[in-house]
Amino acid sequence: MHKVLIGSRSFGNIVKDGIELLEKEGCKVIKNPLGRVLKEDDLIKLVPGVDAIITGMDEITGKVLEVASQLKVISKHGVGLDNIDLDTATKNGIVVTYTPAVGAEVEAVADFTFGMILSVGRRICSANESVKSGEWRRFIGAEIWGKVLGVIGTGNIGKAVIKRAKGFNMRVLAYDICKDQTLIDKFGVIYVTLHRLLTESDFVTLHVPLNEATKGLIGEKEIGLMKKTAYLINVARGGVVDEKALYTCLKDKKIAGAALDVFSKEPPEDNPLVSLDNVITTPHMAAYTIDSIRQMDILAAENTLKVLKGERPLDKYVANPLVYYNARVFVKKKNKDEKGESK
Repeated sequence: MHKVLIGSRSFGNIVKDGIELLEKEGCKVIKNPLGRVLKEDDLIKLVPGVDAIITGMDEITGKVLEVASQLKVISKHGVGLDNIDLDTATKNGIVVTYTPAVGAEVEAVADFTFGMILSVGRRICSANESVKSGEWRRFIGAEIWGKVLGVIGTGNIGKAVIKRAKGFNMRVLAYDICKDQTLIDKFGVIYVTLHRLLTESDFVTLHVPLNEATKGLIGEKEIGLMKKTAYLINVARGGVVDEKALYTCLKDKKIAGAALDVFSKEPPEDNPLVSLDNVITTPHMAAYTIDSIRQMDILAAENTLKVLKGERPLDKYVANPLVYYNARVFVKKKNKDEKGESK
């Protein structure tokens, strides 16, 4: 019987499809015993004898992996991999999978992004708090219709946001290493330098992963390029933005406001950004809809089970494909599905 440790606090708690899939295959499911993100010390005690981990933001460090002698797969319930030591996992023959934003998850995050744009631009949250406190104060906001939207990162989620932007008659500027010709042809997207995007946009939204290239991508210099009337939206990863610089710029009214679903440390304990009245904050929930969580749960469980059965998940779900060159990996030869994709 394979033992599967569930670190993710959302896996199996909203819908049961993923848990049921694991149990149907005879796995012993060990739920997160602490009800919070598992720290390095927690995992060092929990991982011995575990065959698989389904993780959210748990601290899966090199020290954790060195004591996880039985571990075969780490299945990320989500996209970001910055909490997992990929190099050590690869060295130790541990397959790391993830659930890239597709289908319901993409649409959920794109919907949420526009919810943030509307809320921060029209000051909806402040107005709601005002009415509930017994006031009747009318807040003056910014229109969204016909404004310039700067999209940093035009992957699946960035594309979905752009599609919605056209419904608001927005002019879209984009910044990405790779240009998507379809977005240019179909939606009139203009790819520009980061400098131009920041200086011309009324709303700037981030849709990039956190890695060495994007860490601190938006700092004091970059925020300083933005219009005083502009807004910054971050539903990607907290580390993409220099939070100290953002706080200073918002406090000094160098930009109009920000909407943040993510922080460098979560929960954002003692983070001064949450105290500002021109900032909307939410608890890393952009992808949290019933449909998207069900999709992620099933995919995370399927990825886990494939490795435990000695099979390969689809290549697009494997974060460290070099692991297959490691003699410690227990996987069979590649299979082919009906479309010829490797499994």
